[in-house]
Amino acid sequence: MTALAVPDVRLHASWVAAVRDFGDETMHGSGDWHVPGGWRDLTEDGCRTIVAWLRRSADPTAPVADGLVHCDFLWITDGEPEEVVGFLALRHRLTPWLLEQGGHIGYSVRPARRRQGHASRALALAVRRAAELGLDRVLVTCDDDNEGSRRTIEAGGGRYEDTRGVKRRYWIDTGLAGGRAQVV
Repeated sequence: MTALAVPDVRLHASWVAAVRDFGDETMHGSGDWHVPGGWRDLTEDGCRTIVAWLRRSADPTAPVADGLVHCDFLWITDGEPEEVVGFLALRHRLTPWLLEQGGHIGYSVRPARRRQGHASRALALAVRRAAELGLDRVLVTCDDDNEGSRRTIEAGGGRYEDTRGVKRRYWIDTGLAGGRAQVV
């Protein structure tokens, strides 16, 4: 069953397999472009460094670099034994750029595990987590030509607002009345 897992070195081998499966594709929601040095070091020590950075990003007391916000970086997992099937980022706030392009939630499923419902289930779990963070609604975006993501977002309750550049923008209510949807 699809789950969202806090990044953990115990999943090193599965994480490496997922990263390799993406190849040159962008791993939306992974945080790989924010981690100093990226995800080039796929050794266990490299994974340990990346996991520490990803976990620190969720800590509201930890400083974040200019232009970034606190974010829950999670690994989409499935099965027993647990396998990394993708990545998801749940940003706690929106910067002006995130409001225009990136949204609160970004995710991707590795090519070998697509069309199995993982994106839909991960999005639903992320919306629940957003409510726990106090967000009453979340912004989710996708490229205008990404039919699969569009269908996933709409099936997950996304209400289309507009298209800005090549990004379709959708809002999903978290079910939390009186919460907050902040822009910083």
